[in-house]
Amino acid sequence: MQKVKKAIIPAAGLGTRFLPATKTVPKEMLTIVDAPIILYVVEEAVHAGIEDIILIAGRGKHAIEDFFDTSYELEDKLAKDGKEKLLERVTRIRDSANIISIRQKQAMGLGHAVLCGLPIVGKDPFAVLLGDEITMGFHGEANVTSQLVSSFEETATSTISVMKVEDKDVSKYGIAEVEEKSTGFFKVTSLVEKPKPHETNSRWALPGRYVFDNAIMDILKNAKPTLNGEIQLTDSMKVLCAQHGLNAMTFSAQRYDAGDKLGYLQANIELALQNPELKQELTSYLVKLAGRLQ
Repeated sequence: MQKVKKAIIPAAGLGTRFLPATKTVPKEMLTIVDAPIILYVVEEAVHAGIEDIILIAGRGKHAIEDFFDTSYELEDKLAKDGKEKLLERVTRIRDSANIISIRQKQAMGLGHAVLCGLPIVGKDPFAVLLGDEITMGFHGEANVTSQLVSSFEETATSTISVMKVEDKDVSKYGIAEVEEKSTGFFKVTSLVEKPKPHETNSRWALPGRYVFDNAIMDILKNAKPTLNGEIQLTDSMKVLCAQHGLNAMTFSAQRYDAGDKLGYLQANIELALQNPELKQELTSYLVKLAGRLQ
């Protein structure tokens, strides 16, 4: 049985939805309460048992690499002041996994970004976590990536997460066409990238969490650009599905599209409400604000 110990986190997007902020700051480094988006994603991978985390970064994304690197002056100053706990969250992750950065030299799509991780992934299975998607379990829900890893290790079949979306949102996502095998567990029959609602009967969207058999790397090597002139991961997943099989699972954890302005704001509010230092005052403020809006 192959264990999943490697993960690819594509983080090379330009972040145009957050301009002008992302002109010099990678969107993955925008903060949710007091930590950058990318830290939440990396933490999910580490908690799923991932040991090698491969960041696929583009030009101008060195801030992501620097964040996970050692900052001697700052760490020494905090140690002398007795404030090491301020950086404990970052150092704990740094000590728990190998953070490896690879440059995507051309913006050729998500499929190409995943293929960039091949030198580190080698022949092993691997997870993929999109760098601007956050999933959080507030009530003991299982880690989404952990669920996918467990499914892969039990079935030896690539497994992806899916979520139900409304008609108006179908064209925003890759869509999986599925056959339900048990509650919340599906066999994928086909996939289509950002279809119009009338082009598919499925409303099961791909929210950015996957665990793949290494066979997808060979498929990506031969993939051709399609939608927007990019190498789409969904196209190669469709081939993988036909040749090797593909499973899908729902999840109960809360998911935020932190690469979207509304999703980003929702993540800040809801995660702040989980922070003991902020919960009481923020709740009071939100109640007053709701009254004014009514």
